[in-house]
Amino acid sequence: MTSRESILNKLRAARQPFADLPPAGGMIPVVPAGDTSPAALRARFTEAAEKLGCTVTHCADPAAAIAHIRDLIGNDSAILSWDLVHVPLPGLGEALADAGIAIAAPGDASVRVGLTGVDAALAATGSLLLASGPGKPRGASLLPEVHIAVVAANQLVPDLETWLAAQRAAGLDSLRRLNNVVLISGPSRTADIAMETVMGVHGPGAVQIVLLGEG
Repeated sequence: MTSRESILNKLRAARQPFADLPPAGGMIPVVPAGDTSPAALRARFTEAAEKLGCTVTHCADPAAAIAHIRDLIGNDSAILSWDLVHVPLPGLGEALADAGIAIAAPGDASVRVGLTGVDAALAATGSLLLASGPGKPRGASLLPEVHIAVVAANQLVPDLETWLAAQRAAGLDSLRRLNNVVLISGPSRTADIAMETVMGVHGPGAVQIVLLGEG
């Protein structure tokens, strides 16, 4: 038996804390969702994300979304990116290749723009939920000055509790396989020096959200 197995066995055999407490009742959302129709979720997410300092652009079709992303990348010749199979935008890879835009090696801190999809977009708070794993490096959303996040209409959910409930209903297998889950609520900011807010110190100073579907 290894040292690790010995420690884990001791922990499993230990008396469980709070074993006599009754199970928790129904959960009360931290931020009440209200209307959860697709149009309401879209409007609420947009409002909440913009209050956080994100820029939200509604793109009715893939061509409009790709053109907008090209404008955001500008004259840059390389970006950090998730594998494009995880970005819900058909034709994006071909468009980037035609424009001579390469996908830089993960962790290249010299690149200005990072491109990702999302695993969920939380309407209640305007937050983006990103899970890292194979083909979905964390650096694409954390290192560059500008983070472009592509959000499909069906990835809008009312709140974090709804997303977690869906993971539990699916058996948590996919959640357990993830390397990391982060919530991104606007651009990076800090105010730990003289209480003055500074953007982009510990991550992107701009978050550009490309929201697919009709606005």
